[in-house]
Amino acid sequence: QNGGQGLAHAHLGRGARGAPQTHHPLHHLDRVEQRVVDEFPPGFGPRFHVDALGRIGPATHRQILVHGFGGDLNNWLFNHEALAAKRAVYALDLPGHGRSEGPALASIAELADWLARFLEAAGVGEVSIAGHSLGALTALECAAGLGDRLRALALLGVAPSLPVHPDLLAAAAADDHLAFELVTSWGYGETGHLGGNLAPGLWLMGGGERLLERSAPGVLHSDLAACNAYQAERGLEAGSQVTCPCLVLLGAEDRMAPAEAGRKMAEAIPGATLTVIAGCGHMMMLEKPDQTLDALMAVL
Repeated sequence: QNGGQGLAHAHLGRGARGAPQTHHPLHHLDRVEQRVVDEFPPGFGPRFHVDALGRIGPATHRQILVHGFGGDLNNWLFNHEALAAKRAVYALDLPGHGRSEGPALASIAELADWLARFLEAAGVGEVSIAGHSLGALTALECAAGLGDRLRALALLGVAPSLPVHPDLLAAAAADDHLAFELVTSWGYGETGHLGGNLAPGLWLMGGGERLLERSAPGVLHSDLAACNAYQAERGLEAGSQVTCPCLVLLGAEDRMAPAEAGRKMAEAIPGATLTVIAGCGHMMMLEKPDQTLDALMAVL
């Protein structure tokens, strides 16, 4: 968070009431990142939430995890800690999402600008970014301005454009619960509809729907509209400018970013690694977390 309050962390650092936590889940690591910056520059924007896990060292290389539309940093629940075994990893709640304050940003360009400003304000030097869906397009747009600082890029559930069905846009604009149901249904592959949560006793589909239900009014529509407005020509152009190692990770059963379209994104990125997870829909981090983690750790 900004405003001189430092950054709040759900896993580490300071809890909801600001009291230092006495336990963290990465006790086997040498040290654990507990704070990104003490204070953001005036005018940075509304307070926002980051979970930071991983090793502290003299190098400034960090990994950034950027969630997709209607989501929050909990989309990375099954990947965050394992990735943090290599270096500090920051999972972000985008503005207006999760615990972050302020309105949701209205375009991919605005989101990319916000991400670039966050990296600058947080003093992040070398960086690797993984983005999912809306977050993937955000990471792709941000990449061009990072130059040699960007060491690796992972684009999950991505395509040159992410068009949204008019009925879904209309339902989201009306804050109709139907929008949550459609996103959840379309977001998972066949096995995700039947169960398969990594955590026994938890319902994959139901959990996804509950996450959407707790989002602020208008957030899902803002995210979907931003995806819908992003043009394929721009996506392919941005992809062609990527110069670092890049992973394009797709779900074979993805109905929101179909694998066929995602392949075109991979073909546009010089030297990109393309991985398609069988039997998986759009939400691969939750539906197929082990395969997702293996792919990410090979690149990031």
